[in-house]
Amino acid sequence: MNSLEPTDRRRWAALGALCTSLVVVTIDNTILNTAIPTLARELSATTVDLQWINNAYTLAFAALLITAGGLGARFGHRRILLTGLTLFALGSAFAALSHTSLQLIGWRTVMGATAALVMPATLSLVVSMFAPHERGRAIGIWSATAGLGIAIGPVAGGVLLEHFSWGSVFWINVPLVAGVIAATVLLVPSARGITKGSFDIPGLLLSAGGLALMVDALTQASIRGWSSPITLLEIVSATALLAGFVWWELRAPAPMTDVRIFTSRVFSISNAILAATFFALFGVLFTYTQYLQFVRGYGPLIAGVGAVPFAIVMAAVASSSDRVVGRLGVRWSIASGLAVMAVGLLVLSIAADRYAPFGILAAIMALVGAGMGLVMAPATTASMSSVAPQQAPMASSINSVVRELGGVLGVAVVGTVVATVFRSRFGPGVDTAAVDTSTADLAQIHASAPPASALTDAANQAYTSAMSTGIQICAAVAFVGALAVIALFPSPRRRASCPPADPANSDGEGVRLPSNP
Repeated sequence: MNSLEPTDRRRWAALGALCTSLVVVTIDNTILNTAIPTLARELSATTVDLQWINNAYTLAFAALLITAGGLGARFGHRRILLTGLTLFALGSAFAALSHTSLQLIGWRTVMGATAALVMPATLSLVVSMFAPHERGRAIGIWSATAGLGIAIGPVAGGVLLEHFSWGSVFWINVPLVAGVIAATVLLVPSARGITKGSFDIPGLLLSAGGLALMVDALTQASIRGWSSPITLLEIVSATALLAGFVWWELRAPAPMTDVRIFTSRVFSISNAILAATFFALFGVLFTYTQYLQFVRGYGPLIAGVGAVPFAIVMAAVASSSDRVVGRLGVRWSIASGLAVMAVGLLVLSIAADRYAPFGILAAIMALVGAGMGLVMAPATTASMSSVAPQQAPMASSINSVVRELGGVLGVAVVGTVVATVFRSRFGPGVDTAAVDTSTADLAQIHASAPPASALTDAANQAYTSAMSTGIQICAAVAFVGALAVIALFPSPRRRASCPPADPANSDGEGVRLPSNP
């Protein structure tokens, strides 16, 4: 569809296509969580192989998000979106056909790189297609699907593995992407890029290199150790590269990212809150999924279903959060959401023992989801509304980066804390000769010890206690975030608002779509 004036119905249908694109690529952040044991068996994958199969996607995805936003601004976001979806489907097909761990790691890297083309493009297009008065609702729906994809990944993986081989978790992407491409071509308006001049190659290399090193340092820190020379070298190198990126972008004739947008307090605080929210989301899901499978003994499917109430409530609240914002304002809506998150996580850390009823746990997770839903949409809307329309591509890229880095940091920090506390509390009173208590984890103990033995029982008890500590850290992050929003977020009289749309160039690409009648 080449018309720039679609009907109101088409505009919301186009939003559906963009949100489905987002779900497809975010599911792959977590869908492999339930397939790891199967991959270890079928591909004879080592622990290091499994870590890279899982992390290669995240590493490539995070490293190229800023670059993807620059490409969208130059060539048009719909064109970049369609390119990313096509290559993502091809990468998925080849991943499903992999015969070795090395092949799968390579194709997971391709999938992550092409997924990076999709995520910021979808948000930029959402901003361009909706007028300011309805943009909050549209971004709320977009935010709901962003979290929904992450949460339902384990469920989708569990359902597929119950009936098909491990390759099905990749094959499923092919028909989904084919449908999304068709809907995008039919419903999403074409647009031209606006960035002129030579492409910012130094900015690409500095941002991609810095983000790749930072993500690798965070994902490997719990294994190598936070004080290991490699971890410290990567963190220092990443910091230097990203500082160099900022220095270069301030001086480049055609910068990929106008880093001056961080001088907006609304933009900076909103993105910090999104990072904190995804810190808690990924940190909790990382520990909670293991708890359900190992401590409680649920299969992959049931363990995945445990996150469904969380995902449904989060999506429902996020998609309707514009009504809450209309009553409370952005600052108090975000602060309230963070407070609800903190309370829900604190209750979960107390209630999640070895015998807690499944329904009670699901209800608590639903409460956590309600809080997250009330944070993600208003924070994203505030972030995008605080910049000029032509800055939407770079703002959406930064928005995606902080979500991903927040999630990676959540897994790294919470994973490290849980592992440390687990090892400190595991062992007293039982014979641990069969395992090395200095390196043992819950999965290794369950694999080497008989079920219902004293060793597994002690491991389950130690892990449950360690998980509670990790979840309490997430609750503290949410609580501190709520206080920070109350103290620092500008009041409505001072808050930056979205600049008036330029009818000739409302999204920086020459796209202007009508608002609701």
